[in-house]
Amino acid sequence: MPKHYLLYGSERYALAILRPLQAAIRARGDETAWFFDGPGAEDLVEGERLLSVEDVRRWKPIAVLTPGNHLPHFFPGVKVEVFHGFDAGKPRHIYIRGFFDLYCTTGPRDTAQFRALADQLGHFSVTETGWPKLDPFMRGIAGPLPPVRTPPVILYHSTFSPSWSAAETLYEEVKRLSRDGRWRWIVTFHPKMNPETRAKYQALENEHLRFAEDDNILDLFGQVDMMCSDTSSALNEFLLTGKPVVTFKNRRPGPQLIDIDRAEDFEPAIERALSRPPELMQAIRDYADAIHPYRDGRSSERVLDAIDAFIARGGRNRKPKPMNLWRKFKLRRRIGYWGPARTR
Repeated sequence: MPKHYLLYGSERYALAILRPLQAAIRARGDETAWFFDGPGAEDLVEGERLLSVEDVRRWKPIAVLTPGNHLPHFFPGVKVEVFHGFDAGKPRHIYIRGFFDLYCTTGPRDTAQFRALADQLGHFSVTETGWPKLDPFMRGIAGPLPPVRTPPVILYHSTFSPSWSAAETLYEEVKRLSRDGRWRWIVTFHPKMNPETRAKYQALENEHLRFAEDDNILDLFGQVDMMCSDTSSALNEFLLTGKPVVTFKNRRPGPQLIDIDRAEDFEPAIERALSRPPELMQAIRDYADAIHPYRDGRSSERVLDAIDAFIARGGRNRKPKPMNLWRKFKLRRRIGYWGPARTR
């Protein structure tokens, strides 16, 4: 009999993260369904099944997987966290909400932190698997790092937080540098970026600059030679390509980045990045190995193996999850379900 897996989301980004898992589950002859309590359900495509609360309870999934930090505790199945991205800082800010049986971590840096907490708290397990969202991407970038294009192509991406974003500070520099034709530019922003800032950059479009509306920023990484950013978590994903990143006042700079704190340093920093100095390229490789050493595009399969192993061990941790009554109440109110809980 096919196994049932529920894919749970409360934001649209869950689709890109969980669809590689869906593909791996189906490749094993098992079945998937989706549950949303926020944006995303409207973007499901033909063949992707959307369930109600009662449908889920009747369907009895063996596992519920989500990239978020909560999920309905009253659904059947092992509760599995697969994360929504790499943390923009170092170390990751870890919030243990008490909803999960199993955390599937992305790489050694996070695994060490989560395992230390698992040993201390005892109510969840940790398995390092890699990040499912990256599976198609990793398969697509297999092979040696390609040479810099002529002319080079730069990806400019900024986060939306006013205290972290450099979009306004660097606007005049991007405007100036995108007009002489020496480099080509692709600009993309976090979906929550200030609309006025977005409009200013959209107005810069010319033969050398394109404003991209792509939902999945990973689709742009293969089209460029480097990235410019601030403290966006997307820069960590970009570093996995092995290409350089220039940041402006990054909150957690390190040798893997060329970090600047003055707009006038933007152009020379780009020139240095495009020259690919050996010490920078080695630091990028070392950092990528720490956050996501997996290059085989099979993280989804490792997540499914981790679930199987957890169930084979009895599907329980050495201590019960905390009662967590207030968060559970808020989740019930959000979803509108007041029936009995069923965790397995």
